[in-house]
Amino acid sequence: MTHDPGSLRHPVVTATATAFPRDAYDFEYYERRISDTWLLGESIAVRTLRTPFLAVPVGGTRRGGDYTVSCPCFGLKVRDLLLGQPGFPDLRVQWSPYPDTCFVVAWGEEPSKLGGDPDATTLGRFYGYTEAATAAFIWRRRHETPSSAAPEPCCPTAP
Repeated sequence: MTHDPGSLRHPVVTATATAFPRDAYDFEYYERRISDTWLLGESIAVRTLRTPFLAVPVGGTRRGGDYTVSCPCFGLKVRDLLLGQPGFPDLRVQWSPYPDTCFVVAWGEEPSKLGGDPDATTLGRFYGYTEAATAAFIWRRRHETPSSAAPEPCCPTAP
């Protein structure tokens, strides 16, 4: 099966910015974790389907960022929405580095340029998270019970 944006099953492809970053579903997530909280005021709450999520720009200690999308069609719309906005350099739509999602719109530096296989602490600093937030993430990851079930493929209709 191939990805067909013209299919009746494919949702309408839009990307809009809401009036306030605080309207984003994940605003509090970033508010608790980001080192340079002033970036939150420069962020853009992006809605592609029903719920807006935050696109946090680069700046301060934050060197890169990304926004998860369900397919490349939405990725292109989000990229176009962020194009020319301060703090969103080198916008690109790419395969996601996360196992539970397929595509992201990324900006700023590329984490792959950090060299080798960067650990969670290095990546936390790259994305501008506080040391405490990164340490909590590492602790949770070490103490989670691994699932025996393999994750479902994220994009069975992806190109």
